[in-house]
Amino acid sequence: MNILASITAVLGFLCAAACALWAMAERTRAVRAQTRADLLEEQRQSGAEILREQAAQSANAVGRELVNRATETFRAQDLLAQAKLEAQLKPVAETLAKFEAHVAAVEKIRAEETGGVKAQIAQMLEATTATREEARKLSAALRRGAGVQGRWGEQMLRNVLEMAGLQARIDFQEQVTLVGDKGPVRPDVVVRMAGGGAFVIDAKCSLNAFLDAQECLDESEREAGYLRHALSVRAHMHSLSAKAYWDSLELSPDFVVMFVPGDSFLAAAVERLPDLYTEAMERRVIVVTPSSLFALCKAVAYGWRVQEQHINAKEIAALGRELYQRLSIMGRHIDDLGKSLGAAVGKYNAFVGSMESRVLSQARKFEELKVDHQAAPLRELAGLEAAVAPLVKLQSVESAALTVENDAPTCAA
Repeated sequence: MNILASITAVLGFLCAAACALWAMAERTRAVRAQTRADLLEEQRQSGAEILREQAAQSANAVGRELVNRATETFRAQDLLAQAKLEAQLKPVAETLAKFEAHVAAVEKIRAEETGGVKAQIAQMLEATTATREEARKLSAALRRGAGVQGRWGEQMLRNVLEMAGLQARIDFQEQVTLVGDKGPVRPDVVVRMAGGGAFVIDAKCSLNAFLDAQECLDESEREAGYLRHALSVRAHMHSLSAKAYWDSLELSPDFVVMFVPGDSFLAAAVERLPDLYTEAMERRVIVVTPSSLFALCKAVAYGWRVQEQHINAKEIAALGRELYQRLSIMGRHIDDLGKSLGAAVGKYNAFVGSMESRVLSQARKFEELKVDHQAAPLRELAGLEAAVAPLVKLQSVESAALTVENDAPTCAA
């Protein structure tokens, strides 16, 4: 029983030990399994982290590569777009450069012209001041009396006549006394026309009222002064019409020329009296200013030139007639000379023929006989074959003179 109990105890102990060992082995196995699981978990976590880091690095690398490629692509596109834009904008830039240069040149020219304009304006101001001063002096001089105005008007009239090509004491005469049905008159100028005609020019128009109006500051007083001036011009026109200068000349058109020494003087009068021209023409008075008188006198000078050309044409016809007569006489002499030369050539040819046939033929027989004559052999004489050119006959002097006389008036015209 004790052995059995011991065996049982030993078996129990062994079973307990085996159970303990098994439990320890299981615990160890469990610990190892747990350790292995922990290691695997750690490895898994480490691998995930490594993979995550590698994936992050790869993603970063790929991202950087994509960014770099995108950057390079964008840079290339930017450069290409910039090149295209520069190519497109190059003509515009060149045009802008040319425009800028043109604007600079224009600005330079404008600055120069502005300086020139300023200088011209300054000169104009000086000239205007000088003109105003001279006008003031002239106005003061003209106010000294009617005699001063008359002499100034006569001088203006003389200047216009000379500029038109008329000569004093030849084409016009000053202060000539004419005697007519109404007694003696003394016009300022008598202008001679081609053909023996003449007309009178008067330059005694009063300007006192006009000068008074120029100095008036009040508009109504100035207008009243201009009206007095217009009435003064009309009154002077009436007095000229009443003198009838054309009756005192042998051959004259039935009008008298009234000279007003300035366009502004006549314009002021016509503005107040619009019918002044019509009334003057009805009274046989032609009112003129320096410009219109210049045209009238130019027509007179042209008439003198036409008459001079007519006279010259007659002299040319006479000279042509005489020259033709002389040419006709010289032609007869040339014709006679040609006939004489022809006769001389004929006689020379006859003499050569006789000399050759009658004299030299006998003399050449000495050569056949071989006579030592100690001279050059005889040459053959040839006659002259050139003939004298005939002279075309001129027309008769009478017919030529008649033709020149008929053509002379046409040339003169």
